[in-house]
Amino acid sequence: MSGAPPADARATRPHGPGPLASTPFRWLLAARTTAIVGNAVAPIALAFAVLDLTGSAADLGLVVAARSIANVAVLLFGGVIADRLPRNVLLVGTSLAAAATQGTIAALVLTGTAGIPALVALGVINGAVAAVSLPAAAALVPDTVPAAQLRPANALLRLGLNAGSIVGASAGAGVIALIGPGWGLAIDAAAFAVAALLYARLRLPAVPAAAAAAERTSVLSDLREGWREFSSRRWIWIVVLQFAVLNAAFTGATVVLGPLVADESLGRGAWGLVVAAQTAGFALGAVLALRWRPRRALGIGVAGMAVAALPVAALAAAPALAVLVGAFALGGLAMEVFAIAWDQSLQSHVPREALSRVYSYDMVGSFIAVPLGEIAVGPLAHAVGTTPVLLGCAAVILVATACAAASRSVWGIRAV
Repeated sequence: MSGAPPADARATRPHGPGPLASTPFRWLLAARTTAIVGNAVAPIALAFAVLDLTGSAADLGLVVAARSIANVAVLLFGGVIADRLPRNVLLVGTSLAAAATQGTIAALVLTGTAGIPALVALGVINGAVAAVSLPAAAALVPDTVPAAQLRPANALLRLGLNAGSIVGASAGAGVIALIGPGWGLAIDAAAFAVAALLYARLRLPAVPAAAAAAERTSVLSDLREGWREFSSRRWIWIVVLQFAVLNAAFTGATVVLGPLVADESLGRGAWGLVVAAQTAGFALGAVLALRWRPRRALGIGVAGMAVAALPVAALAAAPALAVLVGAFALGGLAMEVFAIAWDQSLQSHVPREALSRVYSYDMVGSFIAVPLGEIAVGPLAHAVGTTPVLLGCAAVILVATACAAASRSVWGIRAV
């Protein structure tokens, strides 16, 4: 960063009315924010539901990994669907399906009939549904605002998602601590149902991608075309490789071992505050992105992911509430600065008719090792201890980030 020319530090400001002037964007913002209010509760609720059921970190890793495996397995197909069908209509259907799966899990937990096989099976369905909705939601943004408004639009979306996450995680942790994790899962199901109603209000004009979809002859040809768009851009696959490693280490450490550390030290209510602190960091990162628009935003975001090692190391070395709140907030800020730069870079440099498929390859590559991390950390922690595993995960994050930040192609991408 110190070697960047002075022009890279100058802010670039979009022209014309802001993203909120667009009615489709407002409905998109409302739908995604509503869904995340409930969805922020789900990982906390599910983690403590499994721990209440068996008390095993290995079982918890199996349940969350099942969802991740299904998500990765279906993502490429989800990208093809999202490039062929109207994305707003698709999101109505996936939101209703997510409401149904989360509602079923909530009912099983509340009635005391939940078991690990049932939770795994429902997690697989939920992961498959998310695999269709994620590329569609990410690729929908350029259909709702002009190109000059992509960065502020993504920042506002992320700000809404993060504000919803703060409310959901903090309030949900209180609900879980007071009346149990089943009610947290019920909140998630209700939020997805409301999000489906909001997506149904989103109206978009016909886009060129629809005509292109009619000319494609097979799913396989769609996948090949998406792969060409993905693999021909060196900066994309380098960052995806970074996150394949980073996500496995970070998710295994925080989603599987984090609740275990919390149960042994902080307590469940305090863990909800830690998760909320991370989402507060996300919100700060989104506010920063609204005001700070460096030309080399992607390179800065990639290098800044080294900060994600802080919360993992803090879980290992200093699992005190104040330390964890600060570390998770800083980690969240760094992640958000990267995420907004990444979305803007993809949406600006990838053809819109292939954007969902490129997003799906990105998500597959970024998430493919997550189940390995989720499954591996539990048995490793039982074998060698939680602290050494957490420190190892922090080291992996630093190495992966250093390798990606050393690439000239990453620093060569400039904001539009």
